[in-house]
Amino acid sequence: MTKPKLLVVDDEEAIRNQMRWALADEYDVLLAEDRPSALEQMKQARPDAVLLDLGLPPAPRDATEGLLALGELLAADRQAKVIVITGNHDRANALRAVEQGAFDFFSKPADLQEVRVVLKRALRLAQLERENDALRRRLGEHGFEDILGASAPMQKVFAVIRKVATTDASVLIVGESGTGKELVAQAIHRSGDRRDGPFVVINCGAIPETLLESEVFGHEKGSFTHAEARRKGKFEYADNGTLFLDEIGELPPSLQVKLLRFLQDHRIERVGGRELIPLNVRVIAATNRDLKRAVAEGRFRDDLYFRLGIVTITMPPLRERDHDALLLARTFLQRFAGQYHKEVRGFSADASAAIRASSWPGNVRELEHRVKRGVIMADGVMITAQDLELETPTDASPTRPLRDVRDEAERRHVQTVLERCGGNISRAAVELGVSRPTLHELIKKYGLRKPSDADAS
Repeated sequence: MTKPKLLVVDDEEAIRNQMRWALADEYDVLLAEDRPSALEQMKQARPDAVLLDLGLPPAPRDATEGLLALGELLAADRQAKVIVITGNHDRANALRAVEQGAFDFFSKPADLQEVRVVLKRALRLAQLERENDALRRRLGEHGFEDILGASAPMQKVFAVIRKVATTDASVLIVGESGTGKELVAQAIHRSGDRRDGPFVVINCGAIPETLLESEVFGHEKGSFTHAEARRKGKFEYADNGTLFLDEIGELPPSLQVKLLRFLQDHRIERVGGRELIPLNVRVIAATNRDLKRAVAEGRFRDDLYFRLGIVTITMPPLRERDHDALLLARTFLQRFAGQYHKEVRGFSADASAAIRASSWPGNVRELEHRVKRGVIMADGVMITAQDLELETPTDASPTRPLRDVRDEAERRHVQTVLERCGGNISRAAVELGVSRPTLHELIKKYGLRKPSDADAS
Protein backbone atom coordinates (compact mmCIF):
# COMPACT_ATOMS: atom_id res chain seq x y z
CA MET A 1 0.00 0.00 0.00
CA THR A 2 1.40 3.40 -0.99
CA LYS A 3 2.41 5.52 1.99
CA PRO A 4 1.17 9.13 2.16
CA LYS A 5 3.76 11.76 1.33
CA LEU A 6 4.97 14.12 4.07
CA LEU A 7 7.14 17.16 3.38
CA VAL A 8 9.36 18.35 6.25
CA VAL A 9 10.56 21.95 5.83
CA ASP A 10 13.25 23.02 8.32
CA ASP A 11 16.56 24.87 7.98
CA GLU A 12 18.28 22.58 10.51
CA GLU A 13 19.57 19.37 8.95
CA ALA A 14 19.55 17.51 12.27
CA ILE A 15 15.82 18.16 12.74
CA ARG A 16 15.04 17.13 9.16
CA ASN A 17 16.91 13.86 9.60
CA GLN A 18 15.27 13.25 12.97
CA MET A 19 11.80 13.65 11.47
CA ARG A 20 12.65 11.39 8.55
CA TRP A 21 13.98 8.68 10.86
CA ALA A 22 10.98 8.91 13.24
CA LEU A 23 8.24 8.96 10.57
CA ALA A 24 9.71 6.89 7.72
CA ASP A 25 7.71 3.77 8.64
CA GLU A 26 4.40 5.62 8.21
CA TYR A 27 5.18 8.20 5.53
CA ASP A 28 7.20 8.79 2.41
CA VAL A 29 9.20 11.65 3.94
CA LEU A 30 10.43 14.47 1.68
CA LEU A 31 12.86 17.14 2.90
CA ALA A 32 13.34 20.85 2.14
CA GLU A 33 15.57 23.43 3.81
CA ASP A 34 14.08 26.72 2.59
CA ARG A 35 11.09 28.29 0.85
CA PRO A 36 12.17 27.72 -2.79
CA SER A 37 13.02 24.05 -2.26
CA ALA A 38 9.77 23.52 -0.35
CA LEU A 39 7.71 25.00 -3.18
CA GLU A 40 9.57 22.88 -5.74
CA GLN A 41 8.85 19.72 -3.73
CA MET A 42 5.19 20.72 -3.41
CA LYS A 43 4.79 21.18 -7.17
CA GLN A 44 6.67 18.03 -8.13
CA ALA A 45 5.73 15.51 -5.44
CA ARG A 46 2.32 16.86 -4.31
CA PRO A 47 2.72 15.83 -0.65
CA ASP A 48 -0.41 15.16 1.38
CA ALA A 49 0.85 17.02 4.46
CA VAL A 50 3.63 19.44 5.38
CA LEU A 51 5.52 20.07 8.62
CA LEU A 52 6.70 23.66 8.23
CA ASP A 53 9.19 25.52 10.46
CA LEU A 54 8.34 29.22 10.36
CA GLY A 55 11.97 30.23 10.95
CA LEU A 56 13.52 29.78 7.51
CA PRO A 57 16.53 31.37 5.81
CA PRO A 58 17.45 34.06 4.96
CA ALA A 59 15.70 35.28 8.16
CA PRO A 60 15.52 32.24 10.48
CA ARG A 61 14.99 34.40 13.59
CA ASP A 62 11.55 35.64 12.54
CA ALA A 63 8.49 34.14 10.82
CA THR A 64 8.45 36.26 7.66
CA GLU A 65 9.89 33.64 5.34
CA GLY A 66 7.88 30.84 6.90
CA LEU A 67 4.59 32.69 6.49
CA LEU A 68 5.46 33.42 2.86
CA ALA A 69 6.19 29.72 2.36
CA LEU A 70 2.83 28.84 3.94
CA GLY A 71 0.97 31.04 1.47
CA GLU A 72 2.84 29.63 -1.54
CA LEU A 73 2.36 26.02 -0.45
CA LEU A 74 -1.39 26.46 0.02
CA ALA A 75 -1.64 28.30 -3.30
CA ALA A 76 0.04 25.33 -5.00
CA ASP A 77 -2.37 22.84 -3.38
CA ARG A 78 -5.31 24.23 -1.45
CA GLN A 79 -6.10 20.82 0.06
CA ALA A 80 -2.63 20.08 1.45
CA LYS A 81 -2.55 20.15 5.26
CA VAL A 82 0.26 22.37 6.54
CA ILE A 83 1.24 22.01 10.22
CA VAL A 84 3.59 24.76 11.40
CA ILE A 85 6.32 24.38 14.03
CA THR A 86 7.47 27.47 15.95
CA GLY A 87 9.68 28.47 18.84
CA ASN A 88 8.30 28.44 22.38
CA HIS A 89 7.82 32.22 22.43
CA ASP A 90 6.28 32.62 18.97
CA ARG A 91 2.63 31.78 19.62
CA ALA A 92 1.41 34.98 17.95
CA ASN A 93 2.94 33.97 14.61
CA ALA A 94 1.57 30.46 15.01
CA LEU A 95 -1.93 31.90 15.35
CA ARG A 96 -1.29 34.10 12.31
CA ALA A 97 -0.36 30.96 10.39
CA VAL A 98 -3.61 29.24 11.41
CA GLU A 99 -5.57 32.31 10.32
CA GLN A 100 -3.85 32.08 6.92
CA GLY A 101 -4.79 28.44 6.44
CA ALA A 102 -2.42 26.26 8.49
CA PHE A 103 -4.09 23.11 9.82
CA ASP A 104 -2.45 23.21 13.28
CA PHE A 105 0.78 24.23 15.03
CA PHE A 106 3.35 22.90 17.51
CA SER A 107 5.95 24.63 19.65
CA LYS A 108 9.55 23.38 19.62
CA PRO A 109 10.55 20.85 20.66
CA ALA A 110 7.56 19.02 19.16
CA ASP A 111 6.34 15.85 20.83
CA LEU A 112 6.51 13.15 18.15
CA GLN A 113 3.51 11.27 19.51
CA GLU A 114 1.38 14.43 19.27
CA VAL A 115 2.73 15.05 15.78
CA ARG A 116 1.67 11.54 14.73
CA VAL A 117 -1.87 12.06 16.07
CA VAL A 118 -2.32 15.42 14.36
CA LEU A 119 -0.84 14.13 11.09
CA LYS A 120 -3.23 11.19 11.09
CA ARG A 121 -6.20 13.50 11.63
CA ALA A 122 -4.98 15.95 8.97
CA LEU A 123 -4.47 13.24 6.36
CA ARG A 124 -7.88 11.74 7.04
CA LEU A 125 -9.50 15.13 6.48
CA ALA A 126 -7.46 15.69 3.29
CA GLN A 127 -8.56 12.29 1.98
CA LEU A 128 -12.23 13.06 2.65
CA GLU A 129 -11.94 16.46 0.96
CA ARG A 130 -10.31 14.96 -2.13
CA GLU A 131 -12.90 12.18 -2.35
CA ASN A 132 -15.68 14.75 -2.01
CA ASP A 133 -14.21 16.97 -4.71
CA ALA A 134 -13.74 14.00 -7.03
CA LEU A 135 -17.36 12.98 -6.48
CA ARG A 136 -18.59 16.49 -7.17
CA ARG A 137 -16.59 16.70 -10.38
CA ARG A 138 -17.87 13.31 -11.49
CA LEU A 139 -21.49 14.18 -10.78
CA GLY A 140 -21.31 17.83 -11.67
CA GLU A 141 -21.52 17.43 -15.44
CA HIS A 142 -24.46 15.11 -15.65
CA GLY A 143 -26.38 15.01 -12.41
CA PHE A 144 -26.77 14.29 -8.74
CA GLU A 145 -28.17 11.07 -7.28
CA ASP A 146 -30.92 10.06 -9.78
CA ILE A 147 -31.39 13.59 -11.15
CA LEU A 148 -29.79 14.35 -14.50
CA GLY A 149 -28.88 17.83 -15.67
CA ALA A 150 -25.79 19.61 -16.97
CA SER A 151 -27.46 23.03 -17.32
CA ALA A 152 -26.60 25.96 -15.06
CA PRO A 153 -30.08 26.05 -13.40
CA MET A 154 -29.76 22.40 -12.39
CA GLN A 155 -26.21 22.87 -11.12
CA LYS A 156 -27.63 25.51 -8.76
CA VAL A 157 -30.26 23.01 -7.58
CA PHE A 158 -27.56 20.40 -6.93
CA ALA A 159 -25.53 22.95 -4.95
CA VAL A 160 -28.52 23.70 -2.68
CA ILE A 161 -29.20 19.97 -2.19
CA ARG A 162 -25.62 19.40 -1.04
CA LYS A 163 -25.84 22.24 1.47
CA VAL A 164 -29.26 21.42 2.92
CA ALA A 165 -28.88 17.62 2.99
CA THR A 166 -26.61 17.67 6.04
CA THR A 167 -29.13 19.68 8.09
CA ASP A 168 -32.58 18.96 9.50
CA ALA A 169 -34.12 22.16 8.09
CA SER A 170 -37.56 21.90 6.51
CA VAL A 171 -37.43 22.25 2.73
CA LEU A 172 -40.10 23.48 0.32
CA ILE A 173 -39.68 22.39 -3.30
CA VAL A 174 -41.65 24.41 -5.84
CA GLY A 175 -42.00 24.01 -9.57
CA GLU A 176 -44.25 22.97 -12.41
CA SER A 177 -45.69 19.48 -12.60
CA GLY A 178 -43.21 16.94 -13.88
CA THR A 179 -40.01 18.82 -13.01
CA GLY A 180 -38.74 16.17 -10.56
CA LYS A 181 -39.67 17.54 -7.14
CA GLU A 182 -39.94 14.10 -5.53
CA LEU A 183 -36.55 13.12 -6.94
CA VAL A 184 -35.05 16.18 -5.23
CA ALA A 185 -36.69 15.19 -1.94
CA GLN A 186 -35.24 11.68 -2.27
CA ALA A 187 -31.79 13.10 -3.07
CA ILE A 188 -31.87 15.27 0.06
CA HIS A 189 -32.88 12.24 2.14
CA ARG A 190 -30.23 9.93 0.68
CA SER A 191 -27.45 12.52 0.97
CA GLY A 192 -28.00 13.26 4.67
CA ASP A 193 -27.69 11.54 8.03
CA ARG A 194 -31.21 10.08 7.68
CA ARG A 195 -30.33 7.98 4.62
CA ASP A 196 -30.78 4.74 6.58
CA GLY A 197 -34.17 5.82 7.90
CA PRO A 198 -37.55 5.62 6.13
CA PHE A 199 -38.59 7.94 3.30
CA VAL A 200 -42.39 8.19 3.47
CA VAL A 201 -44.48 9.88 0.78
CA ILE A 202 -48.01 11.19 1.02
CA ASN A 203 -49.89 13.04 -1.71
CA CYS A 204 -52.04 15.61 0.03
CA GLY A 205 -54.22 16.08 -3.06
CA ALA A 206 -54.93 12.41 -3.73
CA ILE A 207 -56.67 11.50 -0.46
CA PRO A 208 -60.18 12.69 0.48
CA GLU A 209 -60.14 15.38 3.15
CA THR A 210 -62.21 13.20 5.51
CA LEU A 211 -59.49 10.52 5.50
CA LEU A 212 -56.40 12.69 5.20
CA GLU A 213 -56.01 13.53 8.90
CA SER A 214 -56.10 9.87 9.89
CA GLU A 215 -53.70 8.97 7.07
CA VAL A 216 -51.16 11.57 8.18
CA PHE A 217 -51.48 11.50 11.98
CA GLY A 218 -53.04 8.08 12.65
CA HIS A 219 -56.08 7.33 14.83
CA GLU A 220 -57.13 5.56 18.01
CA LYS A 221 -59.58 2.68 18.14
CA GLY A 222 -63.19 3.90 18.14
CA SER A 223 -62.27 7.50 17.24
CA PHE A 224 -64.74 7.40 14.32
CA THR A 225 -66.97 4.93 12.46
CA HIS A 226 -65.04 1.88 11.21
CA ALA A 227 -61.99 2.78 13.34
CA GLU A 228 -61.82 -0.77 14.68
CA ALA A 229 -58.18 -0.65 15.78
CA ARG A 230 -55.41 1.81 16.56
CA ARG A 231 -53.52 2.81 13.44
CA LYS A 232 -50.26 4.64 12.96
CA GLY A 233 -50.11 7.55 10.54
CA LYS A 234 -47.45 8.52 8.02
CA PHE A 235 -45.67 10.68 10.59
CA GLU A 236 -45.02 7.71 12.88
CA TYR A 237 -43.86 5.52 10.01
CA ALA A 238 -41.38 8.26 9.08
CA ASP A 239 -39.80 8.42 12.55
CA ASN A 240 -36.01 8.86 12.31
CA GLY A 241 -36.45 9.52 8.59
CA THR A 242 -38.13 11.91 6.19
CA LEU A 243 -41.79 12.65 5.44
CA PHE A 244 -42.40 14.03 1.95
CA LEU A 245 -45.67 15.95 1.68
CA ASP A 246 -46.45 16.30 -2.02
CA GLU A 247 -49.01 18.84 -3.21
CA ILE A 248 -48.84 20.60 0.15
CA GLY A 249 -51.00 23.39 -1.28
CA GLU A 250 -53.99 21.01 -1.10
CA LEU A 251 -53.69 20.58 2.68
CA PRO A 252 -56.96 21.72 4.34
CA PRO A 253 -56.80 24.48 6.98
CA SER A 254 -57.47 22.16 9.92
CA LEU A 255 -54.47 20.00 9.05
CA GLN A 256 -52.31 23.04 8.38
CA VAL A 257 -52.69 23.86 12.08
CA LYS A 258 -51.66 20.34 13.17
CA LEU A 259 -48.68 20.33 10.80
CA LEU A 260 -47.54 23.71 12.10
CA ARG A 261 -47.78 22.41 15.66
CA PHE A 262 -45.53 19.47 14.79
CA LEU A 263 -42.94 21.72 13.12
CA GLN A 264 -42.88 23.80 16.31
CA ASP A 265 -42.63 21.08 18.99
CA HIS A 266 -42.03 17.81 17.02
CA ARG A 267 -44.96 16.01 18.60
CA ILE A 268 -48.21 14.69 17.11
CA GLU A 269 -51.57 13.57 18.45
CA ARG A 270 -53.54 10.78 16.79
CA VAL A 271 -57.17 11.36 15.84
CA GLY A 272 -59.21 10.58 18.96
CA GLY A 273 -56.10 10.40 21.10
CA ARG A 274 -54.92 12.39 24.10
CA GLU A 275 -51.29 11.38 24.13
CA LEU A 276 -48.64 13.64 22.58
CA ILE A 277 -46.17 11.44 20.68
CA PRO A 278 -42.63 12.82 20.19
CA LEU A 279 -41.14 12.06 16.79
CA ASN A 280 -37.86 12.69 15.00
CA VAL A 281 -39.07 13.43 11.47
CA ARG A 282 -37.71 15.76 8.81
CA VAL A 283 -40.45 17.35 6.70
CA ILE A 284 -39.97 18.10 3.01
CA ALA A 285 -42.92 19.55 1.12
CA ALA A 286 -43.57 20.22 -2.55
CA THR A 287 -46.14 22.07 -4.61
CA ASN A 288 -46.84 23.25 -8.13
CA ARG A 289 -49.17 25.91 -6.74
CA ASP A 290 -48.29 29.55 -6.05
CA LEU A 291 -48.22 29.36 -2.24
CA LYS A 292 -47.49 33.09 -1.87
CA ARG A 293 -50.72 33.81 -3.67
CA ALA A 294 -52.53 31.22 -1.56
CA VAL A 295 -51.23 32.97 1.58
CA ALA A 296 -52.37 36.36 0.26
CA GLU A 297 -55.83 34.93 -0.46
CA GLY A 298 -56.07 33.35 3.00
CA ARG A 299 -56.06 29.74 1.73
CA PHE A 300 -52.69 28.86 3.26
CA ARG A 301 -51.30 29.91 6.64
CA ASP A 302 -48.43 32.35 6.38
CA ASP A 303 -46.75 30.98 9.52
CA LEU A 304 -46.82 27.45 8.07
CA TYR A 305 -45.49 28.75 4.75
CA PHE A 306 -42.46 30.26 6.44
CA ARG A 307 -41.91 27.18 8.63
CA LEU A 308 -41.96 24.86 5.63
CA GLY A 309 -39.80 27.09 3.47
CA ILE A 310 -36.76 27.57 5.70
CA VAL A 311 -35.00 26.55 2.50
CA THR A 312 -36.89 26.79 -0.79
CA ILE A 313 -35.71 24.97 -3.92
CA THR A 314 -37.20 26.13 -7.22
CA MET A 315 -37.16 23.47 -9.91
CA PRO A 316 -36.62 24.98 -13.38
CA PRO A 317 -38.98 23.86 -16.16
CA LEU A 318 -37.36 21.74 -18.86
CA ARG A 319 -37.67 24.53 -21.44
CA GLU A 320 -35.26 26.63 -19.35
CA ARG A 321 -32.63 23.89 -18.95
CA ASP A 322 -30.57 24.54 -22.09
CA HIS A 323 -29.80 21.14 -23.71
CA ASP A 324 -30.81 18.92 -20.81
CA ALA A 325 -33.77 17.55 -22.80
CA LEU A 326 -31.49 15.61 -25.15
CA LEU A 327 -29.34 14.37 -22.25
CA LEU A 328 -32.45 13.08 -20.50
CA ALA A 329 -33.94 11.66 -23.70
CA ARG A 330 -30.82 9.56 -24.39
CA THR A 331 -30.91 8.23 -20.83
CA PHE A 332 -34.59 7.28 -21.12
CA LEU A 333 -33.91 5.65 -24.50
CA GLN A 334 -31.27 3.34 -23.01
CA ARG A 335 -33.57 2.40 -20.15
CA PHE A 336 -36.62 1.61 -22.28
CA ALA A 337 -34.66 -0.07 -25.09
CA GLY A 338 -33.38 -2.56 -22.50
CA GLN A 339 -36.78 -2.90 -20.87
CA TYR A 340 -38.57 -3.68 -24.15
CA HIS A 341 -35.63 -5.53 -25.78
CA LYS A 342 -35.56 -3.15 -28.74
CA GLU A 343 -32.50 -2.53 -30.94
CA VAL A 344 -32.94 1.23 -30.79
CA ARG A 345 -29.65 3.17 -30.75
CA GLY A 346 -30.51 6.85 -30.93
CA PHE A 347 -32.58 9.70 -32.31
CA SER A 348 -32.78 10.77 -35.93
CA ALA A 349 -31.86 14.35 -36.85
CA ASP A 350 -35.52 15.40 -37.02
CA ALA A 351 -36.24 13.78 -33.63
CA SER A 352 -33.29 15.56 -32.00
CA ALA A 353 -34.38 18.86 -33.50
CA ALA A 354 -37.96 18.28 -32.31
CA ILE A 355 -36.79 17.50 -28.77
CA ARG A 356 -34.70 20.69 -28.65
CA ALA A 357 -37.55 22.82 -30.05
CA SER A 358 -40.37 21.53 -27.85
CA SER A 359 -41.53 23.71 -24.94
CA TRP A 360 -42.31 20.58 -22.89
CA PRO A 361 -45.37 21.74 -20.92
CA GLY A 362 -45.30 18.42 -19.03
CA ASN A 363 -41.57 18.77 -18.37
CA VAL A 364 -39.41 15.70 -17.63
CA ARG A 365 -42.42 13.45 -17.06
CA GLU A 366 -43.77 14.26 -20.54
CA LEU A 367 -40.35 13.71 -22.12
CA GLU A 368 -40.05 10.32 -20.42
CA HIS A 369 -43.44 9.21 -21.71
CA ARG A 370 -42.63 10.45 -25.25
CA VAL A 371 -39.36 8.52 -25.34
CA LYS A 372 -41.06 5.38 -24.03
CA ARG A 373 -43.59 5.67 -26.86
CA GLY A 374 -40.79 6.30 -29.34
CA VAL A 375 -38.92 3.15 -28.31
CA ILE A 376 -42.09 1.09 -28.63
CA MET A 377 -43.12 2.58 -32.00
CA ALA A 378 -39.69 2.74 -33.70
CA ASP A 379 -39.36 0.45 -36.74
CA GLY A 380 -35.59 0.83 -37.12
CA VAL A 381 -32.59 1.60 -34.96
CA MET A 382 -33.35 5.35 -34.83
CA ILE A 383 -36.35 7.04 -33.22
CA THR A 384 -37.98 9.64 -35.47
CA ALA A 385 -39.99 12.73 -34.59
CA GLN A 386 -43.07 10.86 -35.80
CA ASP A 387 -42.36 8.05 -33.32
CA LEU A 388 -42.32 10.68 -30.57
CA GLU A 389 -45.44 12.40 -31.95
CA LEU A 390 -43.52 15.69 -32.07
CA GLU A 391 -43.49 18.24 -34.86
CA THR A 392 -40.18 18.87 -36.60
CA PRO A 393 -39.18 22.57 -36.55
CA THR A 394 -39.12 24.07 -40.04
CA ASP A 395 -35.55 25.34 -39.66
CA ALA A 396 -34.13 21.98 -38.57
CA SER A 397 -30.99 21.09 -40.53
CA PRO A 398 -29.93 17.42 -40.57
CA THR A 399 -26.64 18.29 -42.34
CA ARG A 400 -25.13 20.70 -39.81
CA PRO A 401 -21.30 20.86 -40.23
CA LEU A 402 -19.35 18.81 -37.68
CA ARG A 403 -17.17 21.80 -36.77
CA ASP A 404 -20.26 23.83 -35.83
CA VAL A 405 -21.48 21.02 -33.61
CA ARG A 406 -18.10 20.78 -31.86
CA ASP A 407 -17.90 24.55 -31.36
CA GLU A 408 -21.40 24.65 -29.91
CA ALA A 409 -20.60 21.79 -27.50
CA GLU A 410 -17.38 23.52 -26.42
CA ARG A 411 -19.18 26.83 -25.92
CA ARG A 412 -21.88 25.26 -23.73
CA HIS A 413 -19.34 23.32 -21.67
CA VAL A 414 -17.12 26.34 -20.98
CA GLN A 415 -20.14 28.45 -19.99
CA THR A 416 -21.42 25.72 -17.65
CA VAL A 417 -18.06 25.34 -15.90
CA LEU A 418 -17.65 29.13 -15.55
CA GLU A 419 -21.05 29.41 -13.88
CA ARG A 420 -20.44 26.43 -11.63
CA CYS A 421 -17.12 27.94 -10.47
CA GLY A 422 -18.84 31.21 -9.63
CA GLY A 423 -16.79 33.11 -12.21
CA ASN A 424 -13.43 32.08 -10.75
CA ILE A 425 -11.19 31.91 -13.82
CA SER A 426 -8.38 30.00 -12.10
CA ARG A 427 -10.69 27.29 -10.77
CA ALA A 428 -12.57 27.03 -14.07
CA ALA A 429 -9.29 26.70 -16.00
CA VAL A 430 -8.22 23.82 -13.72
CA GLU A 431 -11.53 21.99 -14.25
CA LEU A 432 -11.32 22.51 -18.02
CA GLY A 433 -7.67 21.48 -18.13
CA VAL A 434 -6.54 24.68 -19.88
CA SER A 435 -4.44 27.69 -18.92
CA ARG A 436 -5.94 31.00 -17.81
CA PRO A 437 -4.95 32.77 -21.08
CA THR A 438 -6.54 29.96 -23.10
CA LEU A 439 -9.75 30.25 -21.09
CA HIS A 440 -9.83 34.02 -21.67
CA GLU A 441 -9.42 33.34 -25.41
CA LEU A 442 -12.34 30.88 -25.35
CA ILE A 443 -14.53 33.42 -23.55
CA LYS A 444 -13.67 36.01 -26.19
CA LYS A 445 -14.05 33.56 -29.08
CA TYR A 446 -17.57 32.52 -28.15
CA GLY A 447 -18.71 35.85 -26.70
CA LEU A 448 -19.54 34.17 -23.42
CA ARG A 449 -21.18 35.98 -20.58
CA LYS A 450 -18.55 36.41 -17.88
CA PRO A 451 -19.90 36.31 -14.29
CA SER A 452 -19.28 39.48 -12.31
CA ASP A 453 -16.21 38.08 -10.55
CA ALA A 454 -14.83 36.25 -13.57
CA ASP A 455 -11.36 37.68 -13.13
CA ALA A 456 -11.04 36.40 -9.57
CA SER A 457 -8.23 33.96 -9.04
